[in-house]
This record gives sequence, structure tokens and C-alpha cells, in this order.
Amino acid sequence: MQKVSELSVFFPFWNEEKNIKNVVEKALSVVKKVADRWEIQMIDDGSSDGTYEIGRRLEKTYPHVKLISHTPNRGYGAALKEGLSKAKYDLVVFNDGDGQFDFSEVGKLLAKINDNDIVIGYREKRKDSLIRHILMLYLKIHDYLLFGFHYKDIDCGFKLFRKSAIKKIIPLRSEGAMITTEILAKAKKYKLKIAQVGVHHYPRLFGNQSGANLRVLIRALRESFLLWQELHKKV
Repeated sequence: MQKVSELSVFFPFWNEEKNIKNVVEKALSVVKKVADRWEIQMIDDGSSDGTYEIGRRLEKTYPHVKLISHTPNRGYGAALKEGLSKAKYDLVVFNDGDGQFDFSEVGKLLAKINDNDIVIGYREKRKDSLIRHILMLYLKIHDYLLFGFHYKDIDCGFKLFRKSAIKKIIPLRSEGAMITTEILAKAKKYKLKIAQVGVHHYPRLFGNQSGANLRVLIRALRESFLLWQELHKKV
């Protein structure tokens, strides 16, 4: 595909010491081929393992690669907000830092951005546990009833934005897992054009997922109702 002029890339990481180096170095090999000017940001959300230290070494080794760290851990949404707000180029893509996506498929998203404000990936075959499949079905129903939208894969961690779209939807409130719902609900409110693109999803090889833990789920429910109140607030 033809190169885009500029691209900001960021990855949220939380306790991904066994994934961060591989994820960033694979992205480096790809981003040079798809953009003339680019940056990669590693958002370390208060990791308690060696993620931060490995990120610091990567930052020192590679130009245009930057580490941003939260202390203490704040949540997935906080990491995404950080990446979206700190990106300097007109196209911004994020990809989860757990190694379950192939960043080389960014070309599929870039091919759709000319006619859209946001391009969101959907996992063609989701390689997750049964409980996460059930939670995804619940999220689809929950978001349709509460916010009136339906997408194939709401929380897929592979999304591309125009900077102009980010400016429309910020500020973002959610610090936890409801961040993707908030992004899509605000995109709907401002009538932004969204395309969906199928991407591959791979089993997690290292580390642990946090999306199905009770504390994360309770926080997500609370944030969703606060978002509903914000969107329906009378001016």
C-alpha cells in the first residue's frame, strides 16, 4: 500500500515484561514501511514487573520510541487516554500490548481511513476463554440498550483515529475497561464516520488477562452509567 505521510502508534502495557520487546520491535519493522514520519509510544500503566525497565532500554535503543509511565496503576482507559492525548501526528493507531494482534495488519485500517474518521478492528476469530466470549456478548447487549450502537467487536484493541476525531471525543472520562464504549458512544454523538475491518487474533502466550476480574467489571459498570448520565445531561 502507499505510505501515509505520518502516523503515531501507541501500545498500552501492564505487566507485559515478556511481550513488550517483541511487540515494539515488530511494530518498528512495520511502521517504517507504512509512514514517512512516525512515532511509537509505550504506555506503561504502573507495571509491577520488569515492563518499565525493558521499556526504558527500548527507548534508549531506538529513536522515535518513547516510554510514558503511570505510577501507580490507573487502568486500561487511563493508558488509552494518555496515548491519544500525547500523539503528535494526524493519524493515531493503538494496538494492545499483549501480543495477540499482528501489527502488520495496520495496513488494512489505513486503507479505510481516507473515507472515515475512525477505523476499528474486529477479531475474525477471537482466541479467548469462554468467559471472555460471554462478557463480550454482554457488552454488545449492554451498549446497544444503553447507548444505541452495535459493532462487531466493541473492545478490540486495534483502532485508528484521525486527530480531528480525537479532538471531538475528548475529554474522555473512563479510566477502566469502558473506555472503548465511551469512545464509540461519543463518536456516535458527534456523528463521526466509523469503518470496521477484520483482523486476526492470536492466543496470549505470556502474562495474564485482567478483563474478567470482578473489580474490573464493577468499575466498568459504574463508568458506563456515569457515561450515560453525561451523554444525557441537559445543557
